[in-house]
Amino acid sequence: MIDPQRLRREPAVVAANLARRGYVFDQVRFEALEAKRRRTQTELEALRAERNRISRAIGRAKVCGEAITEMLAEAGELNRKESKLKRSFTALEAELHDFLLGVPNQVHESVPNGVDESDNVEIRRVGKRPKFDFNPRDHVTLGEMLGGMDFGLAARITGSRFVVLRGAFARLHRALVQFMLELHRKRHGYEELYVPYLVNTDSLTGTGQLPKFKAELFQLTGERNWYLTPTGEVPLTNLIRDKILTAASMPLCMMAQTPCFRSEAGSYGKDTRGMIRQHQFEKVELVQVVQPECSYAALEALTGHAEAVLQALGLPYRVVALCAGDLGFGAAKTYDLEVWLPGQNRYREISSCSNFEDFQARRLQARFRDSAAAKPRWVHTLNGSGLAVGRTLVAVLENYQQADGSVQIPEVLHPWMGGIERLEADGTGCA
Repeated sequence: MIDPQRLRREPAVVAANLARRGYVFDQVRFEALEAKRRRTQTELEALRAERNRISRAIGRAKVCGEAITEMLAEAGELNRKESKLKRSFTALEAELHDFLLGVPNQVHESVPNGVDESDNVEIRRVGKRPKFDFNPRDHVTLGEMLGGMDFGLAARITGSRFVVLRGAFARLHRALVQFMLELHRKRHGYEELYVPYLVNTDSLTGTGQLPKFKAELFQLTGERNWYLTPTGEVPLTNLIRDKILTAASMPLCMMAQTPCFRSEAGSYGKDTRGMIRQHQFEKVELVQVVQPECSYAALEALTGHAEAVLQALGLPYRVVALCAGDLGFGAAKTYDLEVWLPGQNRYREISSCSNFEDFQARRLQARFRDSAAAKPRWVHTLNGSGLAVGRTLVAVLENYQQADGSVQIPEVLHPWMGGIERLEADGTGCA
């Protein structure tokens, strides 16, 4: 949630900033709601002052033995008016809160202008793209040739946008998870957590998925208002909800391997082939909670942590700064990592690393103190994929494919592959 105090001070400035991302801020509605809230608050304060005056007068009259019947009647009427006004004020605050929940984050000044992904700015390219003396296959062809990837079976079990991985393919998927977790734990100092895969409405509202993206979520039926988690960002970031941290405890660097479930509403006909866009996938999620002064340095570091996975795997990629029009709802600034996929002859997103500044913190009521006597301040939150496991599997298959259709396993994954160094036909592997 953006700072309501800043909105009250300079709504036009905030509206101009939000316009960079293509969002039309309803300044008229906000100012009308805010004016009504202020009027109601002023009336409520005046009523309370009058009620207090009457209460004092009743007290003095009792001491002097004077009649208080009329004053009691007046106090009763004031109480009734105050109760009614309180209900109106509470309803106005709720309406204003709901309005602000639908407003995206402000854009950081360093974010390039633009309308959509075509205006994103490439920051750097890393690694050499492989050269083949044959036409490279995409991961679907490779997976079916080697018998390790079955979309038809998954469709019979569940439906489209799911996959069954067999044998060495399933083991490679698991190896990627273990490799990523160990790298981030040992080299980058993240604490590994195991978190729930079901999350509630408050958790999704706190990180910005609700109410904006309800159509993207899978909601469970029944008495409990639970959803399948769309990203590990939700349970990890909610660990600090309603907390006041100490400055000494930050930065908090947390990670978890979680399945992610997304309805992919609005993506009909997009990336229907293969594992690029599925309803169920896994990520190793990285979350940092830092002091405001450190958050943009933390964004660069977190992006580097995600890059380290690609570098260790020998996968060519590029780093892209998202333009204002392509930013996610809650992000103030985002870098996308895009890995090279020879089978598609293009770079594809494999991680997004974002700084949310205090946008999530305000929704989560997550703060910190510099010292015991200091006034609490909002923390800044960041997250990124380190990495999306399925897409990393896709990238390994396509970049390490051989002319005969087999796939070499990157050396850094060998410790988790039980001696398998190459994927062969029928989903098997050989040393």
